[in-house]
Amino acid sequence: MTEVAHNLGILVDEDIRECKSAKVLADKITSEIHAIPQFKETQLPLQGTIWKELAKLEKEESRLRKAGDQSIENYKCQLCAKKKELRKQQCSFKTSKTMTQFIQALSSPRLERAYFFKWMRMNLDNLTTKNVSALKEQYRTCQETSGNKDEISKLDKEISCCSLGIEHFLRELGQIYESVVLTGNVELEQQISHLPKLCAELLLEGFPLELIDGDASNIPMRWISDVLKELNGLVQPNNKIMAVTVLGVQSTGKSTLLNTMFGVQFAVSSGRCTRGAFMLLLKVTEDFRAVLNCDYLVIIDTEGLKSPELAQVDNSHEHDNELATLVVGLSDVTIINIAMENSTDMKDILQIVVHAFLRMKGVGKKPKCFFVHQNVGDVSAHSKNIRDRTLLLDQLDEMTELAAKMENNDQITKFTDVMEYDAQTSNWYIPGLWHGNPPMASVNAGYSETTAEFKKRMIDDLGKCTTSRNNIMQFLEWTESLWSSVKFKNFIFSFRNSLVANAYSKICVEFNTWTCSFRKRMHTWTLQAEASISNFGKFSEITSAHDLSELVGKLKSDAMSELSKEESAILNNITDYYKQSEGHVELVERYKEDFMNSGKSLRRELENIVNNKLEAAATIRKAMTEVENIRKTQTDTMEQRVLELLEDCRKSKFQKTDAELERDFEKMWNETIEKWSFQPLTKRNIMDCVFKQLRINLQLKGSSVTEELNKVNLKKCGTGAFNVTIGNKLLNLFNKTASELQDPSEKIIAQSEKFIAEKVATKTDYDDTYIRELLQIVDEGLSSFKPSKHCEKIEVPLKKHICGIAGRRFQTMHDVFIQENDPRRHLEQSRDMYCRDFKDLFHNRDQCQKKAQDFANRCLMPAVEAYFSKALGLEIVDEMMKEKKHFSTRTFFHEFVLEELLKESSFPNYHTYLNSYNSFIKSTVLAEIVNWFNNGNKLAELETQLLVKITKGITRSISKVDTQKSSSIKDFIFTICKDLEDTLVIPVDPVKELVSLNNANVEQFALWLRKSVEEMKMLLQMKYENQMLKEKIENLQSEPVERFMQQLIGCGKQCPFCGAPCEATGTEHTEHFATIHRPQGLTTCKLISSEKLVTDICTSAVFSKQMFVYENPDNKPLPYKRYREIFPDWCIPPDTTEASNYWKYVMVQFNEQFANFYKTQPADIPPAWRQITKEQAKGSLKKSFWK
Repeated sequence: MTEVAHNLGILVDEDIRECKSAKVLADKITSEIHAIPQFKETQLPLQGTIWKELAKLEKEESRLRKAGDQSIENYKCQLCAKKKELRKQQCSFKTSKTMTQFIQALSSPRLERAYFFKWMRMNLDNLTTKNVSALKEQYRTCQETSGNKDEISKLDKEISCCSLGIEHFLRELGQIYESVVLTGNVELEQQISHLPKLCAELLLEGFPLELIDGDASNIPMRWISDVLKELNGLVQPNNKIMAVTVLGVQSTGKSTLLNTMFGVQFAVSSGRCTRGAFMLLLKVTEDFRAVLNCDYLVIIDTEGLKSPELAQVDNSHEHDNELATLVVGLSDVTIINIAMENSTDMKDILQIVVHAFLRMKGVGKKPKCFFVHQNVGDVSAHSKNIRDRTLLLDQLDEMTELAAKMENNDQITKFTDVMEYDAQTSNWYIPGLWHGNPPMASVNAGYSETTAEFKKRMIDDLGKCTTSRNNIMQFLEWTESLWSSVKFKNFIFSFRNSLVANAYSKICVEFNTWTCSFRKRMHTWTLQAEASISNFGKFSEITSAHDLSELVGKLKSDAMSELSKEESAILNNITDYYKQSEGHVELVERYKEDFMNSGKSLRRELENIVNNKLEAAATIRKAMTEVENIRKTQTDTMEQRVLELLEDCRKSKFQKTDAELERDFEKMWNETIEKWSFQPLTKRNIMDCVFKQLRINLQLKGSSVTEELNKVNLKKCGTGAFNVTIGNKLLNLFNKTASELQDPSEKIIAQSEKFIAEKVATKTDYDDTYIRELLQIVDEGLSSFKPSKHCEKIEVPLKKHICGIAGRRFQTMHDVFIQENDPRRHLEQSRDMYCRDFKDLFHNRDQCQKKAQDFANRCLMPAVEAYFSKALGLEIVDEMMKEKKHFSTRTFFHEFVLEELLKESSFPNYHTYLNSYNSFIKSTVLAEIVNWFNNGNKLAELETQLLVKITKGITRSISKVDTQKSSSIKDFIFTICKDLEDTLVIPVDPVKELVSLNNANVEQFALWLRKSVEEMKMLLQMKYENQMLKEKIENLQSEPVERFMQQLIGCGKQCPFCGAPCEATGTEHTEHFATIHRPQGLTTCKLISSEKLVTDICTSAVFSKQMFVYENPDNKPLPYKRYREIFPDWCIPPDTTEASNYWKYVMVQFNEQFANFYKTQPADIPPAWRQITKEQAKGSLKKSFWK
């Protein structure tokens, strides 16, 4: 043809210098090929047996099917050692002459390289056709004549091995690169470091890249990763992509369809032409870039499912599932190619495809789907196949229900539960490509026309897609994480990647911000409501209990309105967050309901807190009303007696000295006191009250509990440590010595003691509501115990223990209250003040300054300090949330804690963290707060801001009341107190004593009061400056540490195997998970046979054949794989990022110390663990938390 063209004067490519030199290079390579199988063995050796064995080892590392009874971690180390040995074998091969020539050709200029690939493709196609034709003829002859099965089988394998294309050379290139890089050969690595960039340039030039090796059924992940990273560097910042994939039965025209739609050149022929999966990059033109909102389309062509070549292989179905799951997960649009209107294979294909879509639904990916029916004879097939489309949907529903059961998902019953599907627009009928039989048949124009219409519809749908566009690095992340997960059989529970983790972290940060705002708003509202109740009737004439009940009822109603408003705000925020198109929110769609439920749960929690606080404030107010009434009677009487004495003294003709006045006052005081009959407050036996409430709480527990209570002396309960005597429920085939119930019991006791301490700190009288609330706390704590039989066994002794503690402390509180509020004692404390006021009135001394100072110091200062103690904690929380990122979510904080532990590398710290997690976290939070506020004057600035805010409010009230021209000091002070009653709880007794005897001028008093308030502010600032920071924070009524504990501890659940804390946000999540699990020996787990600590990690165990023992009637062991039958709310994914390297390093460092502490033998450490460095342990943390 070239010579004919020359004769006709037609210019041809063969005349171009680059084309000639490319042909020489291609011919040089292909001329050496005689027998393709032998050529592959000698010139392309790395993709042979070794590579296939490596692929098997990688999957076995995930699935652990052959571990047997040996230690899982030791078995994994053995597999890792075998992989390293195989890589060394690969690296020992010198680069073949053919591959050297091929790399040289790749390195040539772009035009010459393009011609080289054209010549190579043509030469290789000719060679393959020649070799395969000869082998097929031998195969046919052998079948017809001898029928020798061994010979036929040998020929069958040779035919399979006779395919040779450019992809084999590029595959060898990838294996050369991986063998060098993964063995750490620095010298060779420098020589081949340019290869990924060369391959990236090929992608940009339109050449396909092999994503999945179809022969080994594996991905050379390091090679693919480095190629895509180089590609990202070449196209940045225009690196947004969308992916289109085709799936279908072998030889149904999948590649032809893609070639027709996009003008590409995937290999086409009958039989298993495409092996594995290939990706090709298409640049999007400016016109379509605005429509698609991306820069490139990634086209993925896949090998046919249900391949006859693989049908005889045991894991062929598994191979198809892996392939479908991976490519569907990478795609934005998946085309399901069906080559006939009715097919016996259709159900099998649909099952594979539905499995893939179902898995993507589980991880938040929602690819669009089109069903393309090819080789349809009638052009009007779409309108005539309504019945067939209905049948297809029925089959999809059937396959979906079956696949959902296999994936343990009972909520999905039909295909439309998995993805959007419209039977009218999601099905396309395309006529056959040929009129008649090739090669003499003409091309059917209808094929191209219908394909163009389909392409237009698909592009329109892609443009309407609201999900976030991936960039190339995110596409790589999906490839790595999907492939890691595909290697585990249970895909849904093994999937993890940084995009999902980052999307989850972002909404966690937002959710925590919303919940903190909700808590702060309700805390501020509650402070005001408590102040209103505490001030009720103090400075007005309304004092009846009925009126107080009305106030509490109104405040509860207002609280419901406020709670509803804030709950709606947080639920709307969650809804709006999931509506946005950025941030990959679709990947965390499955957590939306958890966040919504957690928002509702927070409202219920705050509702209980608010109602309890309002009731507590009302109880305190009622208790103090009786005391205040007695004091008021005494104050009024004593004021009258002092005024009578004053009048008598003024009638005297002699001017009396202070000493004489004091003698007259003492005489009057003693006479008055003697006439009064002081009735002390009634003293009660609080232990009896507590016991009565305990009886009421347990009255429905049966006669045995009642009989047990009849024998109880509550005074003897709670005097020592509480010890649980129930045996372990979880043995794991090992002897786990720590009690499963002791830690939760101690946590409930700690919560109860904290509640008791808070009540005692109020310095009020005992009320039965305290015990009812306390027992409610215990009941809520017990409800988390599983199974319930343990709850029943421990409930009564635990409640007796706690009630014994409460009874003694509340008795002390009651006794102190009776003593402090003794009428005579209180009156005697006021003697000096009455005497002083009496002398001032007699001598007509100006009391303005003195009274103003008294009001500021005795009345305002205690109220300001109380408010300050409640408000400062919130300010500290806000400051830490704003300045410290690791306080924003539970996961961030957990990573911070583990980093700090590694930095200090202290065994006592690790031991405390592992065995007393809550107390360790509490001390860490406190230390962080102290360290932050110790740096500079941060806390002093916060305190000053808060004090300025409070004193400005007081000064504003003084100015406001001053303009109203009060008639007396009493009116003036009472009006100020009324104005401040929503903020400050001002003690009423000092106020009434202060205003009872005075001659102060109102205007002068207001002037001095402003100065006194300023002096009070200075005094408080000095007081706070002199306090120790740690002590100050711990003594705050609204303690910031406790508020952070609510957020950072969360549900408080721990992994049932290794004790790793749950990191899920909110309190109502349906599934617990932890980022990093650890060797079970770190929490005392040991082998029964040898008494040695265990090295097994649950992230490996749950995907192995290992067994664990859970307490049941026959103590029958269960496979770790079925752990969700016992712990359905725990998700334990595999360690796909080597996250546990952190804890492996820790166990190596402190193996002896842990063994000594637990009084057992050190673990047998797997050799590979000893190679982990501190830097690698830290790096595994970063990788685990997707940093």
